[in-house]
Amino acid sequence: MNEEMKSLQKNETWELVECPPRKKPIGCRWIYTVKYKADGSIERFKARLVAKGYTQAYGIDYTETFAPVAKINTVRVLLSLVVNLDWPLQQFDVKNAFLHGELSEEVYMDLPPGCIVSEKQCQKVCKLKKSLYGLKQSSRAWFGRFTKSMRAFDYRQSNSDHTLFLKKQHGKITALIVYVDDMVVTGNDPKERKALQNYLSKEFEMKDLGPLKYFLGIEVSRSSEGIFLSQRKYALDLLQETGMLGCQPVNTPIEEGLKLCVEPNQVSTDKGRY
Repeated sequence: MNEEMKSLQKNETWELVECPPRKKPIGCRWIYTVKYKADGSIERFKARLVAKGYTQAYGIDYTETFAPVAKINTVRVLLSLVVNLDWPLQQFDVKNAFLHGELSEEVYMDLPPGCIVSEKQCQKVCKLKKSLYGLKQSSRAWFGRFTKSMRAFDYRQSNSDHTLFLKKQHGKITALIVYVDDMVVTGNDPKERKALQNYLSKEFEMKDLGPLKYFLGIEVSRSSEGIFLSQRKYALDLLQETGMLGCQPVNTPIEEGLKLCVEPNQVSTDKGRY
């Protein structure tokens, strides 16, 4: 929590002000999560301050909420190029990505639980200058900020998939695809990849995760024979969430349906009913 608050203050996410008349500040809360690696082991414990975006009012606290997501077909094409041309696959993660988005709307928020301020400031509220997790417009604001930075570094945004950014120079190409705060970089220009990494590290707080291991719920394993993709962890997480981890597999859904029994007095001869 202390680490999160330091990041928020460093980023100048808000300023303390008197709440204007007729303005209702939204609430916020702490969310605690455990981040896991692809093999299921614990990577780190995380605390995040999240705004209660469900209390926002359209046209007052927010307008647009849309932000594009990476298309699976684009990911497939990139992976195909990587295998056939023997390109490297590098993954970056932006720390507190949504906090970098710049707000165009006027949004006020209650003081975070546990936030220590002086007695004079305890009646004040936070006027948000940057986006925060939980806000309805946070993903759109972050993506807008990221796009602006990539264009400033001479990258072209693909028309077919706005999450794909390309740069061609000296007969070489570098490609970056982003999904929320996860980025995958590939290409045949090692100098440009290093320059891009240095540039993004200055623009945002970024972490180099090394060779791609896990993206969009897909485990990626690379060898001399090619790339092996698996969704084992994703499927197991899904079964655990739905309480179906101990279920028995069947070949087809209809096979399970045939096991259902119907009492004779429940059967109807009406057309279209069974």
